[in-house]
Amino acid sequence: MLGTFINVASVALGSFLGLALRRELPERIRKIAFQGVGLATLFIGIKLALQTTNIVTLFLSILFGAIIGGIIDVQSRLERLCDILKAKIRSKDEKFTEGMLTAFLIFCVGPMTILGSVQDGLSGDPSVLVAKSILDGFVSVSLASTLGIGVLFSTIPLFIFQGTITLLASYSYAFFTDTIVVELGAVGGILLLGLGIKLLEIKNIDVTNLLPSLLIVPLAISILR
Repeated sequence: MLGTFINVASVALGSFLGLALRRELPERIRKIAFQGVGLATLFIGIKLALQTTNIVTLFLSILFGAIIGGIIDVQSRLERLCDILKAKIRSKDEKFTEGMLTAFLIFCVGPMTILGSVQDGLSGDPSVLVAKSILDGFVSVSLASTLGIGVLFSTIPLFIFQGTITLLASYSYAFFTDTIVVELGAVGGILLLGLGIKLLEIKNIDVTNLLPSLLIVPLAISILR
């Protein structure tokens, strides 16, 4: 899990730097930097979604993932957990929950997260996650300068999410086939696409409620074989 520890450290460092710059940077600079992150997220999401090898798998995963996410209301549950953490640390940052969830989605649903965590678990090679850490570190500076301290605390779900995938890969290496990794990346791309639209304030999409789509991918692949 070396890669995950490095990734968490890079996000924490970037967040501290972003928080330090928050009072120094003019609002217009922080806004354009945030919009830049939104545009990049939008582009990455489109690129990843187009890499799917089976559009039906992608469609079914998003459809049933959205239904499940809506029924159990993942968005509200995660927001409550963030609010509890906010109360525990006595933060007065109004954007704490938004910052934590936004950063978690950006850092955790991309293909580098899945591929890097699987590779780290299978062979102990953290190189993909190290590369991801560099990117996440720069992004966290921009996010923290705009959305505040919640971005720093996104390291908690980041550690849990990536660490879990790494541990699963180390014990269930046969499960993470190339097809599953590619389709997980494509579904993650749809989530990033929705997040990019949200960051650019085009439309408010409850991307968190689409997270169960990632769990549907292996089932959809097995059914459509």
